[in-house]
Amino acid sequence: MVDDDTWSGALHRLWQAASRAEEVAALADDVYAPLIATPGVHLVVGTRWDEDVTLRYMKALGADGDGPVIVATARSMPGAAVREPDGEPVVTQASADELDDAAWPEAEFLRQSPGASVVACTFRLDRRGWAGLSVAVDASADTEVVARRVAQAVDVIVACHTGILQRGREARRGADDALLAEASLQMDSSLDVEDTLRRVARIAVPAVADGCLVHLLRKDGPEFVAATHVAVRQQRALEEAGRDDPWLAALLAQRDDGDQALFLSGAALEGSPFAGPGPAGGGRHPTVVSVSTLHARGRVVGSITFVYQRPEDRLPDSAFLDSLATRAALAIDNALLYELRRHAVLSLQEHLLPSQLPAVKGWDLSASYEVGDPMLDVGGDFYDAVPRPDGSIALLIGDVCGRGAEAAALTGLARHTLRTLLEEGTGPGTALSRLNRALRQEGATRFLTAVVVTMSPQADGTVRLTTCSAGHPRPLVLRADGSISEVVSGGLLLGILDDVSYESHEDSLAPGDTLVLFTDGLTESREADGTYFESVLPGRLAALRGSDAAHVAESLARQARIFRASGQDDIALLVARWNGITPSDGLLPLETLLEQAALR
Repeated sequence: MVDDDTWSGALHRLWQAASRAEEVAALADDVYAPLIATPGVHLVVGTRWDEDVTLRYMKALGADGDGPVIVATARSMPGAAVREPDGEPVVTQASADELDDAAWPEAEFLRQSPGASVVACTFRLDRRGWAGLSVAVDASADTEVVARRVAQAVDVIVACHTGILQRGREARRGADDALLAEASLQMDSSLDVEDTLRRVARIAVPAVADGCLVHLLRKDGPEFVAATHVAVRQQRALEEAGRDDPWLAALLAQRDDGDQALFLSGAALEGSPFAGPGPAGGGRHPTVVSVSTLHARGRVVGSITFVYQRPEDRLPDSAFLDSLATRAALAIDNALLYELRRHAVLSLQEHLLPSQLPAVKGWDLSASYEVGDPMLDVGGDFYDAVPRPDGSIALLIGDVCGRGAEAAALTGLARHTLRTLLEEGTGPGTALSRLNRALRQEGATRFLTAVVVTMSPQADGTVRLTTCSAGHPRPLVLRADGSISEVVSGGLLLGILDDVSYESHEDSLAPGDTLVLFTDGLTESREADGTYFESVLPGRLAALRGSDAAHVAESLARQARIFRASGQDDIALLVARWNGITPSDGLLPLETLLEQAALR
């Protein structure tokens, strides 16, 4: 016999059990046992119903039973709709013989106690379903006590179920937050637009949905980028739908900036690639499709389409999908902005450098430029090759301190000033002095380094080098025999003092020799152990003996990039290989040199 104190203790244990249970069905032992111990009670039956009047389960415990017994599961019972609660739970009493079998599947068990009456309560559990708790009692039972205990048990069950759902929502929210955080990390780790979109698809499946399609919005409509599905065969069908399906293209084209996640199922999917048993729409559960618009900075940048083939209670809510779409849109927008900036920087950088080097008989000229800053600010490295009135060629290379717009402005000023002066026949030292004066007059706040080399072919087939440097790394010469020599040069940086003069140093090239000019981004590329590329440069250059100028320039730039573990400076190289000219060739006339320069 269960008195009120014992009954109160049983309800307390029910609360404790609810803290561990995952759904109300697991609480049967804690509910049924104290009820069946109430005087006059012979049988306790509990039922759980889905909203579509499907009996999910029915459990019964008799007075002589050792534990609840599942006596029925998962069957549709439309007649039971008359029992579906409408409002607060109400405890009723009736004769077992009066129960309608269509509405009361428990009736056949409740009638096993002859002459029994039934105390029952149907009650709403959540928006997806309801439940019933019924007891069969004999004439000796105090029906008021039984009814009160049934009502108390129902109150506790509803409260416990609400708590279970709340814990489930909190766990789901925690999992969603973790997924969103991971999604942000994954998407933000790439600045490539299509790679970012592919990461979105990979993150979403199977954590969010069974399949995922991602599109970018272009001027001429949605452009398919990525698709993934838990099943390979269905993934191929999704890819085909993403590329070519007119129904999907029309749906995506209609999405606006302010639209929230749109869920489609059943008749709404008619005519779509997700309807019916086909590869894109097949599954154990009815297919549900959601479309989330990706919008950033007031414009639509794309869309994510999720395909679900799972129970309804495992579908994500709109708030989660909107949050995921917002993060994806921001990552994509950042990637798009980066792409625009990269094109703008590269275009500006191209305008700061010569579009091509002159073709001069006897010379093999080439250059290479590697952008080192991952933020893609405009660098200050520059170079040029200038035909001169006396038939010589002037090479110049320099490096403005820092990056950005101011560095770019000084780069343009320095290169064009030196080029104009050298084209007019001004000597290297005088050209550097005049550039220094121009920088001081402009009030430039940055300094720069530069080196100018004039190369004058001689009658004996050699070339006289005249070199002036303003604090720039010394050029190297790769001799035809594979030896390496350094071109002596030195001088004060440009833009520091008002009046500076620069001394010239002379050297020579023989046929087959290669002159290499470079900026400090090459020599200061640093390996993980602290070794600078400067220490290995002579050996790397010597290994390129016999190579043409283009191969020397590209190879050294590539090797420095691979070598570099730290350092983000740009790398510029200007390479001139002297192949020599025969006496019959003679030097090119000034008109030809100027014509070649004009073609640039």
